[in-house]
Amino acid sequence: MHTAPSPAPPDDPINDTATDRSALAPSPPTSSGVIQRLRDRLSHDLREAMIDPSQQPTGDFDIVAQQLPSMGVDRVASFTSLITAMRLATTAISLLLVTSRLDEFDGSVRIWTAIVVGYAIFRAFKPMRYEDDLPSLLRVLAELALHVAAVIMTGYWQSPLIFTLLTAVTIAGLARGFGFSIRIAIVTVLTVSFPYILESADQQEAFLQSATWSGIVMLVAIVAGYARRISGEAARERELAMDRLSRLSDANALLFSLHRVTQTLPASLDLGDVLDSTLSRMKSLVSYDSVAVLLFDETDGHWEVVRHQGLHVSSRLGPTELPAGLLRTIAENRPVYVADLSSEGPGLSDRSGSGIYSVLSARGAIIGLLAIEHGDFEHFTSRDLELVEGFVAPASLALDNARWFARLRTVGADEERTRIARDLHDRIGQSLAYLAFSLDRLVERDEAGDPLTEDLGQLREDVRGVIREVRDTLYDLRTDVSEEHGLGVVLEQYVGRVAERSSLSIQVEADKDARLPILQEREMWRVAQEALANVERHARATAVRIVWRCDGERALIDVTDNGVGFEATTAGRLDSYGVLGMRERASSIGASLEILSAPGRGTRVRCSLNPNDPREQLPGRSALAATAHRR
Repeated sequence: MHTAPSPAPPDDPINDTATDRSALAPSPPTSSGVIQRLRDRLSHDLREAMIDPSQQPTGDFDIVAQQLPSMGVDRVASFTSLITAMRLATTAISLLLVTSRLDEFDGSVRIWTAIVVGYAIFRAFKPMRYEDDLPSLLRVLAELALHVAAVIMTGYWQSPLIFTLLTAVTIAGLARGFGFSIRIAIVTVLTVSFPYILESADQQEAFLQSATWSGIVMLVAIVAGYARRISGEAARERELAMDRLSRLSDANALLFSLHRVTQTLPASLDLGDVLDSTLSRMKSLVSYDSVAVLLFDETDGHWEVVRHQGLHVSSRLGPTELPAGLLRTIAENRPVYVADLSSEGPGLSDRSGSGIYSVLSARGAIIGLLAIEHGDFEHFTSRDLELVEGFVAPASLALDNARWFARLRTVGADEERTRIARDLHDRIGQSLAYLAFSLDRLVERDEAGDPLTEDLGQLREDVRGVIREVRDTLYDLRTDVSEEHGLGVVLEQYVGRVAERSSLSIQVEADKDARLPILQEREMWRVAQEALANVERHARATAVRIVWRCDGERALIDVTDNGVGFEATTAGRLDSYGVLGMRERASSIGASLEILSAPGRGTRVRCSLNPNDPREQLPGRSALAATAHRR
């Protein structure tokens, strides 16, 4: 606790539960060579389109679709209802035409009518299937042949069963597409028209009837083929969308898992910390005079000396600059012990007499090297070699994790630079602008011959104030939680500096025993720091109460002031005064953020983390909760 508590605003519901610990409660192919070449070309187009989703299908989609692995898939399944309705409708029309002129038709018409009706009923209960194989093709051709025969045997184009022929042509188009339906329609038209015209007494009338029905059949074939093409393109786009969705889902699961892992890691992923802890543990295992850790730089094939103790060595070594011991361990891909460095050449240090050298491997590749040397010959033992061999495996993984985490962390570098720039602008930019204005005014007065002693004294004090602001700002930017200092300790140190440079009376209630994983605790600290900075700059408050509760898994940070507050409905932009940054930091660790305020009643910023509460994991919860923010 830094200073004596200051009374909260009277009757302020914002402050009633600031220290409530209950917030932590758990809560198929033709023989034609031309067609084959066309199919090969279209197959290539399809593969290109699958690689680039923006590319549109080219050529006859029916031929393209034949290249797809559709064996066993019913290609007319999506049209079953349409085919059944059309079949029953055309059969009903044909039956109506037969029964209306039953006395005019002989027995063959009745027999063929019964056959067509019976077939329609059969297909109503067992719809046609087309699976891009020979039996399916034969079924389509058989149905077409049946209806062509029925039409020819009952009067050609004057047959009352002519409408059922349209269904057969439609099925052919829907099954195999535009090109096949056109070919089937042409064969059907020629098969019915030629004998009809030849046998007709009035060939001109027969020709006109044939032309009329041929046009109808061709139109139906075109429509059916086009429907097949549109359906195929839609199916392809759907498959591409599902494939992209699947990849996005996999990436989402990976990122979520990575996020959860980085939240709960007990040790730091900072490369410097990992190197320091690695060398510290190594020192406790093996006695040595000098040690160096080298990491491989994939960009130019050099080795970067990232840590060394007890020797002087260049920060980067080329492949030919490595000592013999390191070259040998790379060649053998295992730890090696050189008892006499004078026999194999010097080590990293000219004064070394013996050394142990090992590769650092991760993901099946060498990522670095470890060199341990001592001034005495034959200093190390077989036990030291075994200890190093057992030590390098976890050390390699830790170093590789730290390197990859450093690369991932650079994604947020721009956001962090923006935050620092905002802090410098808010706290220093205006002061520097004021100094520049004051200097311009002093120059004008000097040119006018006015005395400047008093103004120069004031300017000196202003410059000192700006220097203090720069020092405080840089100190605040460097302040962070660490493995040694938890949020509670850092918070009390930070509010002490804030109280010294402002008129705020700050009360701190902090748990100091339990700790969160370091990455989670750092984000909670940044939320609290931003909230207190807003109080200092904008709230015009006299008292602030800060509560930090933590049980090792769940945590709560609560910053409440008695300032001027604001109206939630007129709060301003979503990114006002760092609120967007606070929301993003809370969201990054699965915490919720609430900002409550009212005019004249102060403001409360409350960030809570409860991994066992499913409500905390809902996307956008923190954004919805932060409906109020500082203008």
